[in-house]
Amino acid sequence: MSARELAEVFTPSAAEVEWARGKTQDDQHLLALLVWLKAYQRLGYFPKLRDVPAVVFEHIREMIGRPEGVVLEDAAERSAKRHRSFVRQRMGVTYDAARVREVADEAIRKAAQAKDNPADLINVALEELVRAECELPGYTTLDEMTKKIRTEVNRGFFTLVSSRVDAGAQVRLARLLLVDPITRRSAYDGLKDVAQAASLNKFKGRLAFLRELDALGPTEAWLEGIPPGKIAHFAGEARVTDVADLRKVLDEDKRLTLIVSLLHTVRTGVRDDVVTMFCKRIATIHKKGRDQLEALREAHRAESERLLGVFGDVLDGVREAVTPAELDAVGPLPDGASTDPAASAGSGSGDVAERAGRLVLKALEEAGGLDALAAAHEAVSAYHGNNYLPLLDQLYRSHRSALFTLVESIDLESTNAERSVLDAVECLQAQRNARAVFVPDRISVQRAGPDGTAVAVELVVDVDAFASAMWRKILKDPVRPGLLVRRHLEVCVFSYLASELKSGDIAVAGSDSYANLHDQLMSWAECEPLVEEFCAEAGLPTDPRELTRHYRQLLADTAAGVDADYPANTDLTLEGGRPVLKRRKGAERSKEALKLEEAVHERLPQRDLLDILTRTAYQTGWTRHLGPASGSDPKIKEALGRYVLMVFTYGTLLGPAQVAAHMRGKVSAAEIAMTANKHSTSDKISKASTDVINEFNKLDIASVWGDGKTVAADGSQIETWENNLLAESHIRYGGYGGLAYRHISNTYVALFSHFIPCGVWEAVYIIEGLLKNASEIQPDTIHADTQGQSLPVFGLAALMGFDLLPRIRNWHDLIFYRPTPGTRYQHIDSLFGDEVIDWALIETHWTDLLRTAILIRENRLSSVTLLRRLGNHSRKNRLYRAFRELGRAVRTITLLRYLSDPDLREQITQVTNRNESFHNFADWLMFGGKLIGHNDPDYQEKIIKFNELLANCVIYSTAQDITDAANAIAADGHPVDLDDLAAISPYITHVIRRFGNWILNLTPPAANPTTRLDLESQVLFAP
Repeated sequence: MSARELAEVFTPSAAEVEWARGKTQDDQHLLALLVWLKAYQRLGYFPKLRDVPAVVFEHIREMIGRPEGVVLEDAAERSAKRHRSFVRQRMGVTYDAARVREVADEAIRKAAQAKDNPADLINVALEELVRAECELPGYTTLDEMTKKIRTEVNRGFFTLVSSRVDAGAQVRLARLLLVDPITRRSAYDGLKDVAQAASLNKFKGRLAFLRELDALGPTEAWLEGIPPGKIAHFAGEARVTDVADLRKVLDEDKRLTLIVSLLHTVRTGVRDDVVTMFCKRIATIHKKGRDQLEALREAHRAESERLLGVFGDVLDGVREAVTPAELDAVGPLPDGASTDPAASAGSGSGDVAERAGRLVLKALEEAGGLDALAAAHEAVSAYHGNNYLPLLDQLYRSHRSALFTLVESIDLESTNAERSVLDAVECLQAQRNARAVFVPDRISVQRAGPDGTAVAVELVVDVDAFASAMWRKILKDPVRPGLLVRRHLEVCVFSYLASELKSGDIAVAGSDSYANLHDQLMSWAECEPLVEEFCAEAGLPTDPRELTRHYRQLLADTAAGVDADYPANTDLTLEGGRPVLKRRKGAERSKEALKLEEAVHERLPQRDLLDILTRTAYQTGWTRHLGPASGSDPKIKEALGRYVLMVFTYGTLLGPAQVAAHMRGKVSAAEIAMTANKHSTSDKISKASTDVINEFNKLDIASVWGDGKTVAADGSQIETWENNLLAESHIRYGGYGGLAYRHISNTYVALFSHFIPCGVWEAVYIIEGLLKNASEIQPDTIHADTQGQSLPVFGLAALMGFDLLPRIRNWHDLIFYRPTPGTRYQHIDSLFGDEVIDWALIETHWTDLLRTAILIRENRLSSVTLLRRLGNHSRKNRLYRAFRELGRAVRTITLLRYLSDPDLREQITQVTNRNESFHNFADWLMFGGKLIGHNDPDYQEKIIKFNELLANCVIYSTAQDITDAANAIAADGHPVDLDDLAAISPYITHVIRRFGNWILNLTPPAANPTTRLDLESQVLFAP
């Protein structure tokens, strides 16, 4: 326990000491009563006095000035009962076992409707009991209640789902479990196959798979009313269960529900897959079109130069024909004389024209003749502009059948009133079998009316409403009004469909990533009760006018301050209106700091990587989050050891076979793989890492390194197999794979890691990591690289109460927005253009902004999903326009702060450099290889999570060793300066043994971890 925690939590106030003295008659009872008071305030229940850590009661004894002879002992039963009664009276709680069970029962039963993890249900019960000011019961009591209630609630869901699945559907679902004797695979196993790379053939295969899934039955109807969290849990349990184990589930209703939940989840995921593959195929077609245009230009470059040469010969011939011969003989004309050949030719213009014609024809004939030159000109001029769109038709033809199959397999819906693209898609579908060169831009189709009778509806392809000028140029023929070029029209419509799917203007029913964002928004009636609390947490006014006044004033004040300080700002100069910042040389570490680092390193013990994992498992209990998907206890002998080996295996990327080969028969590769597949998920690994982070945060040295209020986010490229939707090549990183996107605290520990595609804008994921960080370290300031920012991200970060301060390399090319049109500045006015923040737009859409932010906080919408939609610059998306406008104000304020504050720039550089150092440290720990040999995105995500957990365990262990070393140095009589100690990074590798004999030693550590620093704030080895 750290000194900070002791001081903040277990230091009795003067009033509490006075109260305790009035209730006791001797020092021993006084100490016991105060210990129980502070323990109850911290824990919510009365621990046995013998279980209270010595450091706690020694601290309390010191605070009340009692001698060391006063020890903490269990009091007599009557005294203990009286002391507990005193504490309850002071805390205003009553001990009522029946009410405690009633409150806990209601809380667990309500939470079990959406949650399934027993630990989560127990935590909900504890929170509700604390809120109800009830004394907390024992863990065993809550555990038994949770098991009973969870079983009852799930039994109700199983019965409900089973009653909805008709006999025919049950037969179809049962066939999924039949195992082919040749391939030894079942259709149930095929449900778990992930999407492969977005080639055309695999796109077609995924579309066929979607149709097969839809034919199995309407899972959305069977699962209606079942909370999404429950469906996800049931599907997760089914995913890690093979056919043999599923047949062992005796409860037929449960077995059926697990299959239906998995099928529903897979159907949703496959819809996402086919739409993603569609967007990738369209992007590939356009890329090939651009490449082909460039290739054609290159191929015709020599011909273009030849034609220019012919044109030059023509000009020379004309010049020769119109220039009189005597002019050449006379030489230069006197000043004022006419040099116009036509004027000199006078009446002989007919002869000149005849002579010019002969010379031109001669030049053309020598160049190949008129017909050949005309053909060459037509070929070159066809690709002379930048319009590659006419080339897409030949690339599209092979995709035509698959693209029409896609739009027939999914239900598209517009998310706004503008339906021009959707209407165009319907027109294409109605004319799918057309083969004419031209098709009409409006057709009549039959649709079912409200009463079921057929109604004629006219569909119009309004290309002026959505197509660019370049598209319209090749779609329309001036001599054929009302007709469009069919082959170009199909490519055009599918291209804009892909664009609007990515921007969210068109949604896919039954999808997740492409669902209708507006349908997920809470109504204002639901949001309004949450607004005041949300705005208070974010530090924002609730009224839209007050909000815009707040940011307008903040922008004006910040700009005025930077302008006033400009003469003293020696780092900033304006050269031609362009800002230039001088680079400051980083501060060098003192000799004393280097000596301290050397002394600390010399005292660090050598530790095996496996021993570090085992040691931290005992100290933090991170293994408690791992276990079967059913929530039951793991039926593994020495589960702690197996989980340690699992983290070692996958966190280092060695793989099960390599680790098992070195364990001398103690564990097999299959056992390690089974543990990883069935006992771990990304969420469970994150919770395990959170335990390590929280214990690390209790170390005094953690607060020496940083306050935990600042975090840096950045990505590091990791190669993977290529046959999946996530892997991409990236020009910035090189290689082929994805990004390990990590949020690193200024205390050096990793708060959250995520595996993301290389091709996405990293800023999309920056907020998600902060929101999913469940540790006690809760930063409010985010630093990132250039890729970690965009205007909507600035806006969303401000709404969520985060201060986004990225390192922007191209900041001098960005626009500075004025707070009002008439605002001018004496020194820095050239930074600003004529652009002004549209405060009225922010006020108008303030409720939309609030609803969206509250929805994210309530975990009903992913910030990744939102920002992915807001990153496509859709002009139709009102949320994008509102977030962009707020982001303009916030980013301008941030840029002004960046220009004027050298300490801020230094902080950004320092913290982002720690992020880079963590990447290098994590890569060093991943010594089994640099390639994730798997195509499953869930597996790839787990590898990054395992690596984060491994790295955090090593950091925690090394931080303890640094604490011991620093204390030992101070004990030897060498005062240690805290600033020098803060410069020692825990990313130390030379004391960690990765190779050699791997021996799993499950002996618990002999002593508790040292958390407290006992130092004098002076300089080590002072002269």
